[in-house]
Amino acid sequence: MASLQALNPHIEEFVERSGFSTNTFQPLAGDASTRSYMRVQSNSSKAILMIAPPNAEAAACPPAASKAERERLGYNAMARLAGPNLSAFVEIANVLRSNGLAAPEIYAVDLKLGLALTEDLGDELFARIATSTNETELYELAVDGLVLLHQQIETAPATSEFTIQDYDKLAYRTEASLFTEWYWPLFHGAEPISDLVEEFIAIFDDLLSELAAPSTLVLRDYHAENLLFLPDRTGIERLGLIDFQDALMGSRAYDLVSLLEDARRDVSPHLQDAMIEKYCCSIERSKGLSVEQFQKEYAILALQRNAKILGVFARLAKRDGKTRYLELLPRVEAHFKRDLARPEAATLKNFMGQHFAEKFS
Repeated sequence: MASLQALNPHIEEFVERSGFSTNTFQPLAGDASTRSYMRVQSNSSKAILMIAPPNAEAAACPPAASKAERERLGYNAMARLAGPNLSAFVEIANVLRSNGLAAPEIYAVDLKLGLALTEDLGDELFARIATSTNETELYELAVDGLVLLHQQIETAPATSEFTIQDYDKLAYRTEASLFTEWYWPLFHGAEPISDLVEEFIAIFDDLLSELAAPSTLVLRDYHAENLLFLPDRTGIERLGLIDFQDALMGSRAYDLVSLLEDARRDVSPHLQDAMIEKYCCSIERSKGLSVEQFQKEYAILALQRNAKILGVFARLAKRDGKTRYLELLPRVEAHFKRDLARPEAATLKNFMGQHFAEKFS
């Protein structure tokens, strides 16, 4: 990682101003974004420093932006990603905490500098600690977290500095289109002709039209590398949440897809089925969930999410030089191939059979 001065010349002053007067800075593994993270220690106190350069990404989506305005602003606005907007992380963390979930407490934030000092939830990521003996317990805890979230949040929470928007068709379509923009050239060595791109988008538009109106908060990256086990706590607060700044109001099925069709670790079909059943039973009892509609949305969003991830990983490798993401493609390709076997995917499966027969037939 670059020096503190290179990352942001104001870091040490900001941290000291936040009450950490004698510090050690330990770089932490980053994610697929432009953000970086450091563990800050002052005597026996620890915190996580988030460094989100304000100008490192395109602008987020203004709340009232039209389709044309979003297209002009670029990918972040079209997909309704938070981008460099630290207010999103702060406000959504507060929403999660107020609803009984263990998101990090915010100790200090400077939006202009792109710096935030937050509670350190430790290193017990599900991805690191999951074994054959505790895996079911961990995933049950993760599903319980979604159940609580979806029972309590059905409309966009009021926040003071940030508007939580809907996961609308343009956002879904923009993400899925990364498949033709980035994964297609990686596989074929050339971009698809415009007619094929339009056909692909039309197929997804038909699928997305089957989704119900947004009904809960969707964290968007709810998977084993963003979930922590907090052994010193009890109940649902043993589930620590990070990387949720891109949250939108959307389908109950989306985060369950993220959890069970994980790009970074295998989840057995048996465990997937058990966790879907657990979720459906819990929500059906409390919210009168239509299991048939939920399963349809799960199938559609699995297709959408895995098409997106194939495109994202290809983009990270080609555009950003992060070639390690190519190692994750086979798992996501396997997810996508299984998703195409569902009846909802018949038209898309035919399209893939014509253009990716050796991968997805």
